[in-house]
Amino acid sequence: MVDPNSQNPYAPFASRLDWEMARWAKLRGSGSTAFSNLLAIPEVRERLGLSFKNSDELNKIIDKELPTRRPMFRRFEVCIGGERFDMFNRDVIECARALWGDGEHMPYLCFGPERHYADADHTLRLYHDMNTGEWWWATQKMLEKQRPGATVMPIIISSDKTQLTQFRNKTAYPVYLTIGNLPKEIRRKPSHRGQILLAYLPASRLQHIKNKAARRRTLANVFHACLSEILKPLRRAGVDGIQMTSGDGIVRRCHPILAVYVGDYPEQCPHDELGTYPCESAFRDVNEALDALDLFGTADYNRACEAAGIKPIQHPFWEHLPYVNIFQSITPDVLHQLHQGVIKHVLAWITDIVGKDEVDAHVKRLPPNHCIHSFHKGITGLSRVTGTEHKQMSRFILGLLVDVPLPRAESSELVGATKALLDFLYMSQYLVHSDTTLEALEGSLADFHAKKDVFIRLGARGNFLIPKLHMLTHYVRAIKLYRTTDNYNTESTERLHIDFAKEAYRATNRKDEFPQMTKWLERREKVLQHADYVQWHLLCADGSRDTVIASRQGVRWRPPDMACTLYHLMTKYPSRKAVPVAQLVSPDGYGATHLMPALTRFLVEHNNPGLSRNAVEPQSSFVRFPFTLLPVFHKIKFRNVEYHGKETLDAIHARPRKLSANSDILIPSRFDTALVRVRQPEDQAMPRIGLSDTRIGRVRAIFLIPEKVRHQLIPSAPNLRYPRHLVYVEWFSKFARTPDAHYQMCKVTALTGRKQIASVVPLASLERSAHLHPKWGGPAPAHWTSENVLDECRTFYLNLYKSPHDFYNLY
Repeated sequence: MVDPNSQNPYAPFASRLDWEMARWAKLRGSGSTAFSNLLAIPEVRERLGLSFKNSDELNKIIDKELPTRRPMFRRFEVCIGGERFDMFNRDVIECARALWGDGEHMPYLCFGPERHYADADHTLRLYHDMNTGEWWWATQKMLEKQRPGATVMPIIISSDKTQLTQFRNKTAYPVYLTIGNLPKEIRRKPSHRGQILLAYLPASRLQHIKNKAARRRTLANVFHACLSEILKPLRRAGVDGIQMTSGDGIVRRCHPILAVYVGDYPEQCPHDELGTYPCESAFRDVNEALDALDLFGTADYNRACEAAGIKPIQHPFWEHLPYVNIFQSITPDVLHQLHQGVIKHVLAWITDIVGKDEVDAHVKRLPPNHCIHSFHKGITGLSRVTGTEHKQMSRFILGLLVDVPLPRAESSELVGATKALLDFLYMSQYLVHSDTTLEALEGSLADFHAKKDVFIRLGARGNFLIPKLHMLTHYVRAIKLYRTTDNYNTESTERLHIDFAKEAYRATNRKDEFPQMTKWLERREKVLQHADYVQWHLLCADGSRDTVIASRQGVRWRPPDMACTLYHLMTKYPSRKAVPVAQLVSPDGYGATHLMPALTRFLVEHNNPGLSRNAVEPQSSFVRFPFTLLPVFHKIKFRNVEYHGKETLDAIHARPRKLSANSDILIPSRFDTALVRVRQPEDQAMPRIGLSDTRIGRVRAIFLIPEKVRHQLIPSAPNLRYPRHLVYVEWFSKFARTPDAHYQMCKVTALTGRKQIASVVPLASLERSAHLHPKWGGPAPAHWTSENVLDECRTFYLNLYKSPHDFYNLY
């Protein structure tokens, strides 16, 4: 076992190298057999001086000498229709205890409900993490009446089947557990280990049961029976509470209570009411459902279940769980209900109206952008479209309706109905909601229902009895109860499948895989836990531990801010160190036609800040450039490390074509459009950049003035700060004060014919990339491509749905 007093911080491994090799083998290695074969080479093992000779010996060290911080898996047999299947699960209480007591989670744990407000008068309430939700407040009040001094521990369960292989049809049915005391950003990131694999349910399709109805009933009963057994310890613990010690050593009486069940579930509403808005049906009564379940085994059971709106399951898993209202706990799901549901339907309706060929023609000719996937072959021929692909398609749906040959009234309603659903999709994903944004969310849904009949009139839809569409009526209620949708979105579950199912399966020999998968996961968890211990031990050794602990006192996790500033990130060295100016200005090169006059104007204005516009031109005649080559960059990245780490949130490209030796196009040219700040916002206290403060510019070149000649062009002055990176942009027209009345998008036009259509601006003036929808003028011209559409088309509409950040900041 690990001895905290040992002088060797890597124990039970002999040395740092010994430990690093073990960690590499278990977290990054190519497999047990390959690792053993590597160590079988005598020179490798001798020179490294390892304490283990193969994977088996390493596994013995991990199994016997590393402590177990998370519970082990247990194996059960499930008998279904005469056939036996395996189920693997952990103790649910011990899993919750492991998350609660993890030292890494200690600074971020939430112990009680809170109310947050956007104003000092406490009139505008904010909703983000689960402890700011009404469910936590209501549950805390109920517990305080019966057992004062309780600490609510919201249990969040998620499950979803996943494919392990593409050809052999192997599936797994993992169940994950996390606790609502952890902020959502900790829970969502696998690197923080805020989620635990609770169980693998039997994944059999029960093909030996030939009757389909009987098979469906049996599958449902098996699921509920297995999950009921797994969650059984919560029945008493939720009422009486359990003493748990958090990472700071404080003991609290925690009440683990099932708060949310995340899964792809059908709507809980009679089908004849699915198309109505607002829905007049009352929310399901959980007490009525429990009364119906008490009749199990009697002749009235099926009829009572039908009246209560539940399936006649033998014993639902939630039946005996305390303080659980299952009709609330099954929450909305953005991935399956919106991206894989509503957006899927809308795309099908638009395709019926516009036509497959025209939809694909539009998609293939859209300008490229970092935030939008390029579907070079169109979208109508895709099969098995994923949620990620539907998310990408939602970003350009509105552009498919530009210049559709319809009567103006119907075209306007079609655009309005589609836009209302897109508004709902984007607003539903806000990381922080307020009473105001929830009103806007509900308003966009009402707007869609007011205009939805246009799809029926155009023959794209017969009715709107769609469960996933009806589920949208429950989003505002769910956000108020459990907070923003990223608290319970199955996108997090999909990400967990990679680590806890797919990677685990690839580590097996494909025979009786689940025992190997669970053992692989247990060893991986031990190695990750030991890595934390080694880091702690090393901090103790150099005296940094007290400083680290002090820095964590009172730390509260802040959710990512959708209004956060994006910061430019440039590579250390240029993409091309010396590009001839002739190539930069050439239409066959970078196309920066007026580069030198624009650079002259920039230098004169920069060197003479108080100079009037009329005086710029006379001063420009005195500027001479002592260079013919410029260092050029081909890409600008945008990040915000504080909120989003190293994720690239946006990017702008500016590069010419790359040709082969035979003059074939290897990489097409790409000169992206950007939102360029042309003035500072009026309210400096809240410097949020709006469309009125920006213009669209097409980036043709990103360059530096060579260091050796910079002093000749720019005089040194104490208060004169020179921007290192410069950008040549071609301007589009200014934004109109109001969006286009028909398409409800801001229209811009490319400017031509004058030197003033282009400028050199500092890199800091670029706010983010911009995506433009072309105005087709009828059917998409055959000679237009995604490479030349910005050159061929003259009028465009600004796409505010390019990314959630654009929608929030520019809408």
